[in-house]
Amino acid sequence: MPGIDDPDQRQRQLTRMGNAAYGAGLAQLMAGEGGRGAEWLGRAAVRYRESLDGAPPGSWGRYIGGLKARILAGAGPEADGEARRTLDAGAEESESPVGRYAAALAYLVLGDDAHARRLADELRVRTDFPADVGDAVAMLAAGTDRLGYIEAIEAVLGSFEQRDEYLEDVPVADTVLVLQALAERRQLAAELSSPLLPR
Repeated sequence: MPGIDDPDQRQRQLTRMGNAAYGAGLAQLMAGEGGRGAEWLGRAAVRYRESLDGAPPGSWGRYIGGLKARILAGAGPEADGEARRTLDAGAEESESPVGRYAAALAYLVLGDDAHARRLADELRVRTDFPADVGDAVAMLAAGTDRLGYIEAIEAVLGSFEQRDEYLEDVPVADTVLVLQALAERRQLAAELSSPLLPR
């Protein structure tokens, strides 16, 4: 990045830019501007990916940011690329629950539900990871229990509705949107209504 010589500062700046673009994309989705939202989300994914250059191992939040942005943008090949980068970086072998979650999302994007379910089953019993998110991912990966998925995704939405703070101050249940996008591919999507979701 021109004008920034410190690699750590450059990574932080790129991450902030990614967050800002992601927030702008979510705002556009909430306004019913899907095309413009996809453009901003694509920019966010690029910034997150650039922020990984020289980043320390275990920067899983940036991988998740890129994955979520690509999933919400509806970009198939680009989302597949983000998923493969995440797995190539060793997310599945991570001891961190965030890394394991990144791997589970990556496998769901790639359609490898067996691997996604194994990781989700580990996440849903951990005390350092939201059980409702682990349940929703597990139900997605199972692909057969729509009622179980609906119950889990409603719990995830409820947790967002109880929050006071949101990324970039944009009140959107983005994890719900991401999981719903993956659920639509599996014909499991729930009918949800909330001020935190697009109409």
